Amino acid sequence: MHPDDIPVPTDEELREMDREVVFIPSINPSPQVLSANQVHQYNELGYLMPIEGLDASEANDLRTYFDGVLDAFHNLGRDSYSISTAHLRFARIYRLLSHPAIVGPVADLLGPDIIGWGAHFFCKMPHDGKRVPWHQDAIYWPITPTRTVTVWLAIDDADPGNANMRFIPGSHVHGPIDYEVIDATDTVLNLETQNPESYGDSPVDVALQAGQFSMHCDLLLHGSEANESDRRRSGITLRYAAAGVKALHDWHHKGIVVKGEDVDSNWANPPCPPD
Repeated sequence: MHPDDIPVPTDEELREMDREVVFIPSINPSPQVLSANQVHQYNELGYLMPIEGLDASEANDLRTYFDGVLDAFHNLGRDSYSISTAHLRFARIYRLLSHPAIVGPVADLLGPDIIGWGAHFFCKMPHDGKRVPWHQDAIYWPITPTRTVTVWLAIDDADPGNANMRFIPGSHVHGPIDYEVIDATDTVLNLETQNPESYGDSPVDVALQAGQFSMHCDLLLHGSEANESDRRRSGITLRYAAAGVKALHDWHHKGIVVKGEDVDSNWANPPCPPD
């Protein structure tokens, strides 16, 4: 199935779906890449950062590749936030989902059988004026149970100066948090949680150098301010789920096996797109 043909559920459809929306702690007495303390921190805070991912050469190569993709999408009249389901569009990103430096830490949190089901470029151009409201990823996704880890891989250096992402530590343990549907021209998403700090600690900056990544669970509140600087801030989110997670609304077409196996055949495991 072409990525543009995979339907995006409405807020009403998502509310009607029978989903298990709850944080499932990671239980791993013998992690292979992460330390036991890091696994504990993920369970307590809902995130880990920074983690070394791509080396300098790989990071530069990915940035050059993204520059070309962004130019192509701009020529099609699409903006810098619209490059979604990139692993089903580009062989380069399909292969990136299986990068051992990324999948290794993810497997320590999710187990030996891993599905990569999402890849979305998030690029804040200089002075673009758009913020990302406080939100939980799982609210948008027709998957159950909510056992997904998001990797945010920095393509450019990200820091408070160019509107890095921010987390609300500990907010993931509350299950689905109330939100409002908004209609604003200065936001990237259409759902927003009010008073985010009432659900956890004060916001923390996700400051990353190009090639580094953070990991956060699908119920952690996060967002970012508008980029008012002269610097671009781009990254790619890579979404991973335990193979036992089920997708609704035809989203199983997104998932590829990146480690282990999909014993229950919950996901379509499409082949790599052509180079």
